[in-house]
Amino acid sequence: MFLKIDLTLPLTNPVLIFTLILFIILFSPLLLNKLKIPAIIGFILAGIIISPYGLNLMVRDSSIILFGTIGFLYLMFLAGLEIDLLDFKKNSTKSIVFGMYTFFIPMITGTLISLYFLGFSIITSVLLASMFASHTLITYPIVSKLGVTKNKAVNIAIGGTMITDTLALLVLAVIAGMSEGELTSGFWMRLSFSIIIFVCIVVFIFPIIGRWFFKHYKDNISQFIFVLGMVFLGAFLAQVAGIESIIGAFLTGLSLNRLIPRTSPLMNRIEFVGNALFIPFFLIGIGMLIDYKAFFKNFETIKVAVTMTVIATASKFIAAWFTQKTFRFTTDQRRLIFGLSNAQAAATLAAVLIGYNIILGHTESGEPIRLLNDAVLNGTILMIMVTCIIASYVTQKGAQNIVDSGTEETHEKKSGPEERILIPVNNPETLEELVNLSIIIKSKINNTGLYALNVIESKNTDEKAAYEAGKLLRIATVTAAATDNQLHELLRYDLDIVNGILSEVKEFNITDLVIGLHQKTDITDSFLGNLTECLLNKCNITTLIYKPVQPFSTLGRHLIIMPYAAEKETGFPYWLIKIWNIAWNTGNKLVFYATVETLKYLRKVNISYPIDAEFIEFENWDNISTVSQKTKNNDNLIFILSRAGYPSYNFHMANISALIKTWFKSNNLLLIYPLQHTAPANRNNNGDSTAESVIIDASNTQDETEKTIIRLFRSK
Repeated sequence: MFLKIDLTLPLTNPVLIFTLILFIILFSPLLLNKLKIPAIIGFILAGIIISPYGLNLMVRDSSIILFGTIGFLYLMFLAGLEIDLLDFKKNSTKSIVFGMYTFFIPMITGTLISLYFLGFSIITSVLLASMFASHTLITYPIVSKLGVTKNKAVNIAIGGTMITDTLALLVLAVIAGMSEGELTSGFWMRLSFSIIIFVCIVVFIFPIIGRWFFKHYKDNISQFIFVLGMVFLGAFLAQVAGIESIIGAFLTGLSLNRLIPRTSPLMNRIEFVGNALFIPFFLIGIGMLIDYKAFFKNFETIKVAVTMTVIATASKFIAAWFTQKTFRFTTDQRRLIFGLSNAQAAATLAAVLIGYNIILGHTESGEPIRLLNDAVLNGTILMIMVTCIIASYVTQKGAQNIVDSGTEETHEKKSGPEERILIPVNNPETLEELVNLSIIIKSKINNTGLYALNVIESKNTDEKAAYEAGKLLRIATVTAAATDNQLHELLRYDLDIVNGILSEVKEFNITDLVIGLHQKTDITDSFLGNLTECLLNKCNITTLIYKPVQPFSTLGRHLIIMPYAAEKETGFPYWLIKIWNIAWNTGNKLVFYATVETLKYLRKVNISYPIDAEFIEFENWDNISTVSQKTKNNDNLIFILSRAGYPSYNFHMANISALIKTWFKSNNLLLIYPLQHTAPANRNNNGDSTAESVIIDASNTQDETEKTIIRLFRSK
């Protein structure tokens, strides 16, 4: 017997409703891309079509509202999570200036127009003007997709958004308090105190909780659910503090920013779920609010709607234009600022619904006198639709022009030298951390430069060895795939492991080798292990040896200890770009300990390619204890070493194990051996350096080093 399915409109079958929305999410971008229309507009138009005001396919019920709320909070969380904190701090003054422009210009203009042209009361006019001042970052997915989120204009627009939305929502809270007779000194004290407590909890306590969780729970699903929980906890705490939940979601993104590297599997999952489901749901829900028929009911509605739309758009454009002239931005940067700040949506809806529900009295016939009448409610809907469409087009044009012009400030150019990273895998406990480290240090030239290798000695004919090797390689592949990186699996039978690795290095033109630090098994074993030492003697490519004590995402700083004449090594620019990638992809601070001459290079690079860095003069490795005194539990120690016989080699490097065991045994550790194109002096026939090794005259000249740095960093 077949089940009876109700197909009457509006649809009530949850399976059919969800299926319809999924196909809208799927086909809207595909169809509109051919017409060069932003996908955001497609979602909003689809919402209009399926709503009760369109084809009446479904109603905007609690499920749509729930998913829409999740999508909006998720959007604000992503904006905080993806923002470059260094640029955010550097541009904080500019953000404040833009925030003042984009708040006060609409407030002043909107209040005057509402008072003298629309004839509203002062309270209604101020509330209406606050709706013009606030805006929603619904076009943020456009700049994110095109890779321009690091542009100064985007950072300033996001910072200004939080300022103007906070001020606008405070205006809303004050007016709501006035209407209920609560605007007393106690009201202001409670509001101020609760906001301070809320900010302290999210900014200072959330990162501590996050770092603890990521240290102790490495399950991918648990980490994702934890992040979602923190987002909505932050949003709820904002509501408890008396401000809108969007502020809480954004601040949560900022507080977890450094704990979720941009290249991590967790970041990939967060972006995927948001862009695939939650954010489209929010945009479709916005479209379902729009009643286009209401605009033709009477002249008053048309007058209010057109006035609101013109004032909101014009005032936001003037604010963007003032910002452009103040900071000498380009036309396309102004387009980005205007496009990101013009769209009126969630914050505006919150204000109009609260104002609409505030009853000031009743007419003689018993009709309620509302703070915001029906004409304003319908006008708000038109304003949302028009501003969202304008903002989408303008943002798309500005972002695309910046990408096409090649002036974008992201570090994701596709040209440059080919990069191939080889990860020998044989320890399941460190495998994922080695793959994650390789992805973090990797320049985003392409997504196919990763190779995982397992070498089986030819004397071992056990089928179990091949099975275990294949299992490890599959884990490495899955780990890389979680970040949208393709990893090539290499399984090799050879006489010994070292020979197998060296053969693969030559065959695939490997540029970098990432291996785990040897685990000492007996008292005669060396710190690096015979295998690693043999590799260093016979393989001259950039080699990174990593010992993870805690997950890379939970690290706070990276301390780089460099030897004298580090800049004279042939491989200096090649490992330097790897260190810079760590800062770019994690947002963590780098602390460089080096000589005065080396620091000159580093400061010069930091001027052109700024990161959060500190430069400390460090001349003598005998004083390594001074570094230890400043080392914290969550720091990662990076030692720049050298093979014997090369320019920066010193005798401390032969005793690196003692230094580490004495001063840094509880920290993550990364040892880097620079690339070398030539053999060092005084090596014997076996490739081993003699005790009488001397520095060879094969160092980089200053011009060569700077040219290589420029070439590598530009390709980034």
